[in-house]
Amino acid sequence: MDEKIKMLAHKTVDKIYRKVRRTCLTEFHRLGTNIGIGADGTPTKYVDKVADDVALKVIRKSDAKVNILSEESGFLNYGGNYTFVLDPVDGTRNAYRDIPFYSVSLGVGKSILSDVEYGIVQNIPTGDIFIAEKNHGAFLNNKCVGVPDLPSTDLLSSLSLGKNFDKLTLSLAKRNIVRSLGSASLEMCMVAIGALDYYVVGREYMRVTDIAASTLIVREAGGVVTNIYGEKLDMPLNLDERTSVIAACNEELVQKIIS
Repeated sequence: MDEKIKMLAHKTVDKIYRKVRRTCLTEFHRLGTNIGIGADGTPTKYVDKVADDVALKVIRKSDAKVNILSEESGFLNYGGNYTFVLDPVDGTRNAYRDIPFYSVSLGVGKSILSDVEYGIVQNIPTGDIFIAEKNHGAFLNNKCVGVPDLPSTDLLSSLSLGKNFDKLTLSLAKRNIVRSLGSASLEMCMVAIGALDYYVVGREYMRVTDIAASTLIVREAGGVVTNIYGEKLDMPLNLDERTSVIAACNEELVQKIIS
């Protein structure tokens, strides 16, 4: 991939990170205000719009032409070979509730999830940054990371519960130690570094913008990302399709989860 594309991806993430941090300090009372409906059909909060506007401004001004697929603004064709698959704020509710676990997530691909070549997920409250490049590994704060060869004997998972639970996630919640943290991209990155053994969204709920970057990060860390049936996860780079997700350290654990 052209270095200019990677530099633009980093610049976009950094600008969003800095703008959201400033907005949290100066306009916290406005973060959770509904200001419209995003391209994904869900309400757009003020913090989402602030972050999305920053991304659009950076990309439009760049000499490196890329398209953008964003939860908020949809698909914008700027004549590029690559598309930035962006969730400007993943974990919006955490942001406006002041829970320090939400991110900006950006994957760089062409047409489908499996051809995403570069991914960045930055935890906005902490500044921690996860990066992966296809066939070049995964990194946290510039240090190479990888999943453990074997999961912990005391399995620790993160599950999508609440209104998105299903029978499988409910049964998993009864079996193992569970967290439900509210930011899919970061939860998947926790699997990539071995902080979590697995992450599950049992319903077909997740869009590609939620998981484009973190799927690459988990796979480059040596982990596995499938749907709830254990099939390798792939999907087009659009907002129409939804999927279930299992991210785990190995195939054996995926089979144990779905069985």
